[in-house]
Amino acid sequence: MKIAAFSVQNNQHIGVVQNDQIISLTVLSADEFPASIKTFIERSDELRPRAEQLIEQRDKENAVFSLSNVKIQAPIPQPEKIICVGLNYIDHCKETGMEPPASPVIFSKYPNAIVGHNEAVEIPVNSNEVDFEAELAIVIGKKAKRVTEEEANDYVFGYTILNDISARDLQFADGQWSRGKTADTFAPTGPVVVTHDEVGDPHTLAISLELNGEMMQDSNTNNLIFTVPKIISFLSQSMTLKPGDLIATGTPPGVGMGRNPKVWLKNGDRINVTIEKIGTLSNHVKG
Repeated sequence: MKIAAFSVQNNQHIGVVQNDQIISLTVLSADEFPASIKTFIERSDELRPRAEQLIEQRDKENAVFSLSNVKIQAPIPQPEKIICVGLNYIDHCKETGMEPPASPVIFSKYPNAIVGHNEAVEIPVNSNEVDFEAELAIVIGKKAKRVTEEEANDYVFGYTILNDISARDLQFADGQWSRGKTADTFAPTGPVVVTHDEVGDPHTLAISLELNGEMMQDSNTNNLIFTVPKIISFLSQSMTLKPGDLIATGTPPGVGMGRNPKVWLKNGDRINVTIEKIGTLSNHVKG
């Protein structure tokens, strides 16, 4: 199931994407499906079977929209946590001149950084070195505390795309990464959340990024150093993961910082991040 948050004439919906259409669960049953994917996740044991039933019946013609006629929004605009894993592809470690880590390198973004599909990434006034990073993001499905790697997949609701925009000059000037990683608009996410059963193995997915039509990153999640179960288990030993939390799993090689000459984002640029079985997250750059 591919779930999206969207608006039509300022009315908020959540719905299920099928080919080039989206079926509004909010229209089919507004009382059961408020326009919140996070609520859907929190009550997924109850709401997912009901959603499947409603879609099968589809007794309201006005519940079906063309994707071209709706505004897709960030699927989870206010997660409790946005956790990121750095240096999680071996080739990316090499291009940054860093040794592959012995354990996951963790940093955070905040909800102010989230924007959705087709929204702008804004270059901060205090940065001249803004970079892109295509990443597979885990969407946590239920409360997870001290889970084992063997149990970890049971806590995954699904997956989405996150572009870990990074102001490299700020990131490395500070000696820690927060200011350079979580400026406003620095976490484009979406366009959909795809349930774990539809994605299947998250470690076999093609992942790529195009900048103004030129391929910059082109890899596969089978090159992850730390797997999805390892990351979830590692984090849950010290923090409680909650439904709707996002965990970005790291970026493959090809980022602007690792190129010669270096490539920094500029006003008018267009970024497309594509992950197999999820789709394409598109954003433009403003600044």
